[in-house]
Amino acid sequence: MTPQYPSFAPVAPFDLTTLAENGLRRGFTTGTSATAATKAALTLLLTGDLPATVNVSLPDGLHFLPIPITPVEQSPGWSAASVIKDGGDDPDQTHRARIIARVRKNNAGKVVFLRGKGVGIVTQPGLRLDIGEPAINAIPRAMIRAAVSETVESDSDTFGLDVEVGCENGETIAQRTFNPRLGILGGISILGTTGIVEPKSLASFKASIEVYLRVAVGDRPAQIVLSPGNLGQRFARASLDLPLKQIVQISNFVGFALEALTASLAEINHTLPLLWIVGHPGKLAKLLTDVWDTHSHKGSSAVEGLLSVAMKSAPLLVPLLESVNSTEAAIEKMAAFPNKEAFWVAVENRIKRAVLPRLGNVEEVRVRLFSMDGSALGGNQ
Repeated sequence: MTPQYPSFAPVAPFDLTTLAENGLRRGFTTGTSATAATKAALTLLLTGDLPATVNVSLPDGLHFLPIPITPVEQSPGWSAASVIKDGGDDPDQTHRARIIARVRKNNAGKVVFLRGKGVGIVTQPGLRLDIGEPAINAIPRAMIRAAVSETVESDSDTFGLDVEVGCENGETIAQRTFNPRLGILGGISILGTTGIVEPKSLASFKASIEVYLRVAVGDRPAQIVLSPGNLGQRFARASLDLPLKQIVQISNFVGFALEALTASLAEINHTLPLLWIVGHPGKLAKLLTDVWDTHSHKGSSAVEGLLSVAMKSAPLLVPLLESVNSTEAAIEKMAAFPNKEAFWVAVENRIKRAVLPRLGNVEEVRVRLFSMDGSALGGNQ
């Protein structure tokens, strides 16, 4: 569904000088950059003058953002403008990238999006864009359409415009991103859901997990691996021979990832035969205490989750677990315990039972736990 914008013009500027809650500086997205460049190029096409600044309406319908415009070389039949993207204090690979928009009238009666040099092309399903389309996401497309309507005003319903979006050195920048893994080839993506970059925001991290999950399920695979970190990736590559796009790192957001996976599967009406959840018990055992954001500053210790299993299946381990303050210490102390593999299998099974109620469209779940050195703990199949 194409995102819709309110019918009224935003009335208040968004103040980028106000710091985020973490004290860092906000910026604006590649989507906002592309929109501003398009609006400036269209103004040049219609009036012969390139504005120094344009106002970009943000998706909230309440704010606009003044964006500085940079001149760029013109070519016959096109009008062009560019924007230097400012990601604020977020560690973004596209910070200071030059986003270029070229526009020309067409007879299609609508905005047609074209891929300029340095913007990627979609080659795999799962990104909510057709294969072969330029990697300009839905919200930036809606922002650009809104900017065109604001600029042409009276004949906006019948006005046709080709909009070509590119990025200077985008091919090189993209190699430092996940685009090649996501099947976006030849350049960067034009992204953003709010138009604003929140520095190191959890929202953007979660949004990236959603994208990776949609790509992972896009080919209707037989199995997918979710893992908080690199342990799952190493296991999947070594033991399952899965392509990288079917291995999704979810950091601490286990509960969110399970919900997002369920939604992605429902979206394409696919039932996943097998889901692997793989990682260190220091993260995954927290699920046994009903903690689904496994950040070290949140919830109870994973050792409490291990204790809950030991009390039922390995009472001899209870004193040992009561004497440690980390799961890695428990693993070390447990080295001489004769039934340690059976205990870890019990932990894996308990995690599986905790996860299942949060999933839909998944036939089977398997959990594998590893120590930090990559050694399998339970080996539950």
